[in-house]
Amino acid sequence: MVINQQIYHVKGLQYIIRSAAASDAGELSHLRVQLDGETENLDREPGEGYMDKANFEVLIQRDTESKRNLFLVAVVHNEIVGFSRCEGNELKRFSRKVEFGLCVAKEHWGYGIGKELLQQSILWADCAGIKKMTLNVLETNKKAIDLYEKSGFEIEGVLKNDKVLSDGKFYSTVVMGRFV
Repeated sequence: MVINQQIYHVKGLQYIIRSAAASDAGELSHLRVQLDGETENLDREPGEGYMDKANFEVLIQRDTESKRNLFLVAVVHNEIVGFSRCEGNELKRFSRKVEFGLCVAKEHWGYGIGKELLQQSILWADCAGIKKMTLNVLETNKKAIDLYEKSGFEIEGVLKNDKVLSDGKFYSTVVMGRFV
């Protein structure tokens, strides 16, 4: 699915949120590796689950054609600094549900980019007749949990001791959902 681009001005920074395009594939491949190295809030370590330009081209094409998927990018000075995806399921029993995820380059935290990626995704989901959005978030990512709760998500459960981080300790994953 494709949305109309939106322009935002926050704390002297202008950024655009728009649908991903095939021409973004190479940049997204590099950005994903960068983002995985900036925080342990994401599932991967740098280079894990690597997606090259061709993989991103296929993903963007599929998301653009699907009524159940949405792939958004956040752009600052013609550079992609974050992205989000809603991914639906082709199974009929799950046809009104999407999984949501987002990430923003650490350099651009604090400008509301994640919040706006989320809000645009919620708007799309509501207009598309999606009845449930789900997401997973690391228990220590309190800012994200707070943002999701303010946006209508609720905690559905906790996957205890789900991940091992660089300190060698186990951390839990919070499972959240937003229902219409």
